[in-house]
Amino acid sequence: MGYMIKKIDKLILTSFIGPFIATFFIAFFVLMMQSLWKYIDDLVGKDLDLLTIGEFLWYASASLLTLAMPIAILISSIMTLGNLGESFELVAIKSSGISLLRFLRPLILTSIVLCGITFLFANYVIPYANLEFKTLYYDITYKKPAIDLKQGTFYNHIPGYSIKVGKKDSDGKTIHNVVIYEQQPSLQDNSIIAEKGNMGFSKDKKFLEFTLYNGFRYQERGNSMDTSTEFIQLGFKEYKKLFDLSSLQMLNTPDSLFKNDYKMLSIRQLNTSIDSLNKLKDSFGRKVQLELSGLFHYQNIPDSNWKKVMPLEKQIKSFSELIPDSARYIVHSSSINIVNAFKNTYQYTGVDWDNRKKDILNNKIEWHRKFSLSLACLVLFFIGAPLGSIIRKGGLGMPLVVAIIFFLLFHLLNMFGEKFVKDEILSPLMGMWLSILVLAPLGALLTYKAIHDSQLFNKEFYYRFFKSLRGLITTVLNKIPLGKKNTLNL
Repeated sequence: MGYMIKKIDKLILTSFIGPFIATFFIAFFVLMMQSLWKYIDDLVGKDLDLLTIGEFLWYASASLLTLAMPIAILISSIMTLGNLGESFELVAIKSSGISLLRFLRPLILTSIVLCGITFLFANYVIPYANLEFKTLYYDITYKKPAIDLKQGTFYNHIPGYSIKVGKKDSDGKTIHNVVIYEQQPSLQDNSIIAEKGNMGFSKDKKFLEFTLYNGFRYQERGNSMDTSTEFIQLGFKEYKKLFDLSSLQMLNTPDSLFKNDYKMLSIRQLNTSIDSLNKLKDSFGRKVQLELSGLFHYQNIPDSNWKKVMPLEKQIKSFSELIPDSARYIVHSSSINIVNAFKNTYQYTGVDWDNRKKDILNNKIEWHRKFSLSLACLVLFFIGAPLGSIIRKGGLGMPLVVAIIFFLLFHLLNMFGEKFVKDEILSPLMGMWLSILVLAPLGALLTYKAIHDSQLFNKEFYYRFFKSLRGLITTVLNKIPLGKKNTLNL
């Protein structure tokens, strides 16, 4: 018996590993192509080498593992149990007295291990990958497009210059009807016009070299103290112009610039960040009170009870009557200034308060995400395995359709939960665990149905059910007296 169980464990594991590896890489590839399509506009025209593009895609796709892992477990578990059910191996195993849960024990342990791998990856690898991706994406975004001089179009990406080439020969070097505007900080601009020329790069690729022939250089001189200017026209047969391309090179931003972003933090770092933000939030009220207390110049002066001590016939109806006419304008202006200061303080502190709350929510969202997406691997397994046992269909047909439906449900619940947290409709605990709270009972129900050989997806079962229901309705109607039956028909 022990030998047979070992054979069964080996059978279920070998049946699961193949589909899991295939579906994981397919899902990972599809998600990576989605990322490439999302950032394609930032990559095109920047003259990036293949190593930079590969590094960019690698860092961008690292965070996709937490999505590729659950969908791979879901599809592969449905396919594995579906294949075994379709070939009647599952029926033979159950008939030998081995329960479904015992049969699934190797896969359950494998799913738990995959949950742990997903969590470790989300806690240690993804924060580093996000940091490197953010830094690289920042450099690529601010990198100007590569040199691409088109005929009849001004090229403005070199700071201080605007270049237009009327015609460019097929060799890519000979140019005609060249116009160059030198944009100066002062009001005067210089320009160069040439009939033809040659274009090329320096050996170190840091300069663009123009050798121009038969043209003129126009220069206007002036100063800020005098509106008059001096115009200079210089003709040339050959003129060499260099353009510095250092501004077109990709930046080399240090990753420390983004290291405090919540997506770049591990669980331990998120705990520290949340604790610090909560302390700042607690001290926020005292800070605002201290700022506002300075605006109350007379708040500590006791009430003089001036109304009570004055004779009844001389009581004053308003405080302004106590102020001399010469001081009323000053007091009125001072009051308006204090009110405006109050308003500005509340506006600025309100924005600061909202930013603090947003930072705390984002940190808590990321903290819960690392655990919820890891546990999702186990929850989706307990949905996929019972479904495969019930459907009893292998291949990529029905299992793939069912898996996509449940994964979309899981993904939508994750998106809605995060959205509800950011809108402060749900707490971070409820919002980020919404998909688990909804799908876990569903997985338990499907597991119960699979253990008891449910006919949940059997067409004959539903046909017999509705046939019995129709017969029951007919029997009830036949027992109703004729008068009441006519009344029901009316």
